[in-house]
Amino acid sequence: MSTFQHVIQTEADLRAILGYAGEPATNKVIPEIDDICRAYIESSPFVLLGTSDATGRMDVSPKGDPPGFVQVMDSHTLLIPDRPGNRRGDTLTNLLQNPHIGLLFLVPGRKETLRVNGTAQIVRDEAVRDRFIMQGKAPIFVIAVTVQEAYFHCTKCMVRSHLWTDEHKNDALVSLGAAIVQHAQLDISLEEADAYLAEDEKTGLY
Repeated sequence: MSTFQHVIQTEADLRAILGYAGEPATNKVIPEIDDICRAYIESSPFVLLGTSDATGRMDVSPKGDPPGFVQVMDSHTLLIPDRPGNRRGDTLTNLLQNPHIGLLFLVPGRKETLRVNGTAQIVRDEAVRDRFIMQGKAPIFVIAVTVQEAYFHCTKCMVRSHLWTDEHKNDALVSLGAAIVQHAQLDISLEEADAYLAEDEKTGLY
């Protein structure tokens, strides 16, 4: 039982309040990466990957590299390098159970975002991995996305958030090291955790 008194449970109830999208929003979805989408992706240094496992349990993972790190192989295929991380492999294990994937591309300073939906495979082809060599190292995996939908998202969320300004900059939050020590209940000092993360940023990017 919900703790809330007024919960929307059917699309009819939802649409009675929300209404329906207009023609521009409805018709803006295209089934491929055209020149406009390609230019945006080639300018993007940051993408969010949304996946879920076989039970529907969701995960969103950030990926970042120099602009254009997500390569447009053709109008229906994107290639995303999987760089070294913490080895949890949340995105990868989800894709083995459920190939559907949603991408959200951002470009610093731009108010619009680009959404791409499709399915994905985990690729180990040497020729594909070699396309992404950085500092002499190729990624151990590449996520190959077969594009089904692509469309630009409106600017209102960026305008409301002031994301690309210093207006909401917050230096009072605890460090990542402090958060990990507490959440993982590690028997190390905050200084040791922060030092490890700082070193990992220097030596473990690729």
